[in-house]
Amino acid sequence: MIQIFSKNNYEIVEFNEKADIYIINTCTVTNMSDRKSRQIIRQAKKKNKNSIVVAVGCYVQVAREEIEKIPEIDLVLGTNEKINIVKYVENYITNKSNIEIDDVMKNKQYGDFGSVTYTEKTRAVIKVQDGCDRFCSYCVIPYARGRIRSRKPESVLSEIRDISKKGIKEVVITGIHVASYGKDFESDYKLIDLLEDIDKIEGIQRIRLGSIEPLLITEEFITRLKKLEKICHHFHLSLQSGCSETLKRMNRRYTAEEFKLIVDRLRKNYEDVILTTDIIVGFPGETDEEFENTYKFLKEVNFYKMHIFKYSPRKGTKAELMSNQISGQVKEIRSKKLLELSDNNEKNFLKQYIGKNVEVLFEEKEEKYYKGHTSNYIMVKVNSKNNIENKILKVKIIDIDDLTLIGEIINVIKK
Repeated sequence: MIQIFSKNNYEIVEFNEKADIYIINTCTVTNMSDRKSRQIIRQAKKKNKNSIVVAVGCYVQVAREEIEKIPEIDLVLGTNEKINIVKYVENYITNKSNIEIDDVMKNKQYGDFGSVTYTEKTRAVIKVQDGCDRFCSYCVIPYARGRIRSRKPESVLSEIRDISKKGIKEVVITGIHVASYGKDFESDYKLIDLLEDIDKIEGIQRIRLGSIEPLLITEEFITRLKKLEKICHHFHLSLQSGCSETLKRMNRRYTAEEFKLIVDRLRKNYEDVILTTDIIVGFPGETDEEFENTYKFLKEVNFYKMHIFKYSPRKGTKAELMSNQISGQVKEIRSKKLLELSDNNEKNFLKQYIGKNVEVLFEEKEEKYYKGHTSNYIMVKVNSKNNIENKILKVKIIDIDDLTLIGEIINVIKK
């Protein structure tokens, strides 16, 4: 959206500056994200009471009646309308008219709008897929983003070649449900085929996968993936619960035992693999016993890091109507217990790296340190007099500072 406004001769300013038009790209994955979206909308109007405040995105898509009650909003656009945002804003300036939001479920083809997001100077996040057909019982995203749509491989590969020419070394392949990439194609071209083609692009040195469905990691998939030298050994597997009974109510389509086999498969093939995950606590009907089963399972799997979410009822989902909703107090207690486990896991994991050599892609300078990530996504910082941004260097780890490894540069590995 920034790019579209820039191409139409608008000046882009930071959110904390006074502007004529404020665009708030809303999220609706939790009640908290809804609340934050509303807060930012109100903040925008306070900065300039005469500004045009435009709310777009997922929260608007699924809760238009609710969001239109916010008096600070002038114009609302759903997920389909972003590509024409300038036209709609200019029409509002002239006519003060709003628009009808399309039914996102009618979308059958991927639109190449907003496919790449640059992150700093060294990494590009490439969106290759939109929509989801899994309908987990707690999740509103399929209603906000619509059915599965995959981006054509030639479009993805062309953009990555262009990115490579700009000197960017790492790409992150992502989507709403990236494991389903290619399922809507008439051909048999799937995510692994795309990754194999990206691996051949000269200049790109790292390929990282965003959050993925665990069931993607079959024996066939990992056999082909292991042959790709550029694949980063960091996998974010969205678990949600370590209890099979809870997973069944969530409609997650795998058991805790099946998930453990997938973890073992990854660790068997990648000795230095790092696994991270998402966990929901307090899902409807989660008994003390079910939570303890989750806790024991998480201790056994020993994730490097876990993102813990307290269950948030979403209007229109099956879980909202389930009996035995869990109190906020219980969710808080369970969340703190898992956060403590995650922190301990991270600290213990990092200690193992002291004295070891790693390769780091340096991304930015912060005070006297240059900071970057290893291939398996551990943060490392070094003190360097030379500018080492966007360089991959070999580093010896000598210490830990606030969950960040401290290293000394050994030598340059790749330009």
